[in-house]
Order: sequence, then structure tokens, then C-alpha cells
Amino acid sequence: MSRDNTTRDYMNRDYFEGIYADGPDPWGFETSAYERRKYDLTLAALPHRQYRRALEPGCSIGVLTADLAGRCDAIEAWEPIDAPRRTADARTPDHVVVRDAILGEAEPLPGTPIDLIVLSEVLYYLPADRLEGAVDKLLDQAEPGADVVAVHWRHAIEGMELDGDGVHERLAEMARLDVIGSWTEADFRIDVWRLR
Repeated sequence: MSRDNTTRDYMNRDYFEGIYADGPDPWGFETSAYERRKYDLTLAALPHRQYRRALEPGCSIGVLTADLAGRCDAIEAWEPIDAPRRTADARTPDHVVVRDAILGEAEPLPGTPIDLIVLSEVLYYLPADRLEGAVDKLLDQAEPGADVVAVHWRHAIEGMELDGDGVHERLAEMARLDVIGSWTEADFRIDVWRLR
């Protein structure tokens, strides 16, 4: 993948290996009040009490994944970095499959149709010109009427082409998605779409 001097390829393993080399929970997913509030509001934003099968790319150490497990009969969670993937696998119950897969490259495993996609703090790691293609690839694997929940930090992050607002504006322009709910705070936003 080509890159210029102002942006980095954040979806490569070396970048994330470096982040996790500093500690097992570099973003404070287990301890941060910000993260706990964001997870609680994400769960509250889910339109249905129960889902058959969810897909969560970029699950990190699986804190949100474990929360989602109580609302889903099955979850496929993706994490390409070994250490957080092992942590996520140990944290989650047996009906969660945590696998080595990369957003924009991988496809979900065969199985029950996906009726929930959770995109939490992951899409701005994609180059801007790959965002819609990566999301379309996921939507192709979901059933009509599936819910798509996106949750992102709203502030600029050094080296990334899009912030959370930019990501959500791009998602809102996708013809396959109809917005059904939104929540915006100073630091993050949650939008829920339904797949046509």
C-alpha cells in the first residue's frame, strides 16, 4: 500500500505491535471511565435486545466483546495482534470466536447470517480511500435489516486522515445504510444504521 509523508499505514501489524509492546491495555479499556461510559452507551444504543450473530472487527483485548456476548447468540471478533487476541479469547465465553483477521482484507467465517456489525474505534485506522470499500465488504456478508453500530473518538489523531466525525459522515453517505439513531458527546459519537 502506498503512503505519503503525512499519513501512516495504521492497519499494519508493526504499528499495533508497537502500541501493545508498551503494555497489555495501552488505551485503558479495562480501567478508563471514558471507555466504560462509551461501552455502556454502545450497549444501550443497540436497537434489539438479542442478536443471532455479531461481527466486531478490531476487538483488541475484548472488553466490549465480552459485554456484547450477553446480547448475542454468537460473535465473530477480529484482532490481528497476538497478545490482545489471546486476552480477548480468554475474556470471552465459548460462543465468541476471536480470530486473526484484518478489516478490509478478511471476510467473516461461514455460518449464521450476521445481523449486527459493531465498528468501535476502528475505521479511522483505514486510509480514507479504503473506508467505504472495507465497510461494503462487511455489509456484503450481513443480512438485510442488520444493524450497524459505529463508535469513534471525535478528536484528531496524529497521522490519521479521518477523525471520528469524518468517519461517521462518510458512513452516513453510504446508500446502503439508513440512520436510525445517534448519540454525540464532546469526545465520542455513536451512530446506528440499518442495512437496506
